[in-house]
Amino acid sequence: MTLPDSLHEKDLPASLRPVPLLRRDALVVLIVDDVPDNVAPLHDALDEAGYDVLVALDGETALRRAAQALPDVILLDAVMPGIDGFEVARRLKADERTAQMPIIFMTGLTETEHLVAALDAGGIDYVTKPIKPREVMARMGVHLRTARRVHEGAVEREQARNALDAFGYASITVRERDGRLVWQTPLARELLQRYCGTSAPETPPAVLQWLRRHWPELRCAGRAAQEPPRLTLESGPRRLTFRLHLQVGDPDEGGAQGEGGDWLIVMQETSDASVLEGLAQAFGLTAREAEVLYWVAKGKINRDIGDILGASPATVKKHLERIHAKLGVETRTAAAAMAINRVPLLRPQHGG
Repeated sequence: MTLPDSLHEKDLPASLRPVPLLRRDALVVLIVDDVPDNVAPLHDALDEAGYDVLVALDGETALRRAAQALPDVILLDAVMPGIDGFEVARRLKADERTAQMPIIFMTGLTETEHLVAALDAGGIDYVTKPIKPREVMARMGVHLRTARRVHEGAVEREQARNALDAFGYASITVRERDGRLVWQTPLARELLQRYCGTSAPETPPAVLQWLRRHWPELRCAGRAAQEPPRLTLESGPRRLTFRLHLQVGDPDEGGAQGEGGDWLIVMQETSDASVLEGLAQAFGLTAREAEVLYWVAKGKINRDIGDILGASPATVKKHLERIHAKLGVETRTAAAAMAINRVPLLRPQHGG
């Protein structure tokens, strides 16, 4: 028996009325079928098994209820008046809020083209009518376990990565197959824009070059691989260090060459602002003179220092002459040695 147009959910028996849209610890199942006689035995079996069961008797209600309740699985009738099950599935898959929900079609259509249409529309499985509740629950169990593992794993990774931001560590994920930046924390977005002028999905060229240089050796070594040398980008007295942390996903998804999976990269910004202050105090330098001496100690020539500080090489030379006078030295090499001896943080850092 089909539901008359004049009959609404309030006219249904109590066992078929939708429960309030409240999420509990129980898994939520949405049954979509325009024939109440088909729904009742399945509803009762699922309810007895401990599921929260919602019911929709048409496609429009199904779309609305799925967006509101976010069920864990949808049991969807293929043939309904108005919006049929195939169109409902397509719309659910097109909406990012509902795209990941497993859809199991319930159909009396057993021709191959109908079953293919159900899967093409976004279904992951189907059961044929007349519906056998125990068979449905067995099929549901497989897909629910898979969906729950994927969801919980994604949430845990998201929480762990974002938590790094609170400690000054940013992180990104780069897909090995095509070198695309597929994930980043808010802090990572800010740092990459500031240091590299790039934004997702573009991976900064320097980072991509560094990764591609080390991927072959990492693939060959597998789990025994040692962490490769870190990449450091500089911006004035600030530095952004990249550490290749671990591989996530399926390393074999790229095919026979094994060029697949994603790589998690942890970034940390450090600053030598305290070093500049130390140089200024140790030798009675101005802030700009401290910056010039800082870069002299880093081995930069006047032209490079001018580019960094936005000054001409001639201006840098004048600053350097005053620095020589204050330090009582005659050469830039002597000035650099004195600075490094007085401020140990200027010494090269090994193993980073």
